[in-house]
Amino acid sequence: MKIDWKPACALVLLLAGSSSRAATIPEPVSGDYVIRGFRFASGETLPELKIHYRTLGSPRRDSKGIVRNAVLILHGTTGSGKGFFSENFAGVLFGPGQLLDSSKYYLVFPDGIGHGESSRPSDGLRARFPRYGYNDMVEAERRLLTEGLGVNHLRLVLGTSMGAMHAWIWAEKYPDFADGLVPLASVPTAIAGRNRMFRKMVSDDIRNDPEWKNGDYTSQPRGLTAAIQVLLFMVSAPHLWQKAGPTPGDADKYLAQQMHARGDGVDANNFLYAFEASRDYDPSPDLEKITAPVLAINFADDEVNPPELGLMEKLMPRVRKGRYVLIPATAESRGHTTHSWPVFWQEHLKKFLAELPPE
Repeated sequence: MKIDWKPACALVLLLAGSSSRAATIPEPVSGDYVIRGFRFASGETLPELKIHYRTLGSPRRDSKGIVRNAVLILHGTTGSGKGFFSENFAGVLFGPGQLLDSSKYYLVFPDGIGHGESSRPSDGLRARFPRYGYNDMVEAERRLLTEGLGVNHLRLVLGTSMGAMHAWIWAEKYPDFADGLVPLASVPTAIAGRNRMFRKMVSDDIRNDPEWKNGDYTSQPRGLTAAIQVLLFMVSAPHLWQKAGPTPGDADKYLAQQMHARGDGVDANNFLYAFEASRDYDPSPDLEKITAPVLAINFADDEVNPPELGLMEKLMPRVRKGRYVLIPATAESRGHTTHSWPVFWQEHLKKFLAELPPE
């Protein structure tokens, strides 16, 4: 295990030049895979579980029929695969000659259970929707790949936030399925401390609101607004927010913009389920079982996974082929959501991909 504290070089210059180098974002192919009779870890079942997905590129198989170029890219809590098609992400990684060039790789972007256009509580079951957890979500991702898309091997699993936690589960449950894994903004242990308290606030804000009505509301409960405010604190970046709100008026305007961006079209049950899904997450007992190389990247100004707790320094030595990189905070970094700005960490990804075994 190696812990790498060295920052990516010349971040300011990289940011300044990123827009001019960004490639045209390719159009993904979208589809739905329906898993029939899906059984959740809770014992609940759904007759049909729909997993929506997007793909870029085409799978390439070797002489034995093994897919060698597939990359699974996993989104964060309340997000969807669509979020990866922003200029700051797709425009930096997926274009010609870039690290995950879609003419070379087969990129797969699922919407997790309860997220995006996959089956979710707001489809009609509301609070009667099965209480899914991260292990259920990973199992659905696996079945999408193997049964729906015919992908029997992955070159890489790359995940942000919740998707990063899924990457840790993938590494343990299916140690030979992927050549390498890159979790961005996560810690491979049970969610506790302030992170857990943040999530409990979200749940309580919604569940304790009389307007929630045990999930059978006719309009979005006011508790959802409070829950979104908690989320904003979780993912905030001090430098960025100060720059966006240098005066009281500017700060109020920026907050309103953020609340609108985070809350537009959000459903309280979907939001609640997404946060509560982390309850079964704890890869820490089995870290020694991970055999594939892992590049874990965290961020110094991440309020969700604050590095001062020292958790990664305790856990990463147990990952035999693990490397830990802490990206320093700068006036340009974005707190927890720096995971969605590859300009900060792409040099580490480049090195990691170069060190993987031949495809």
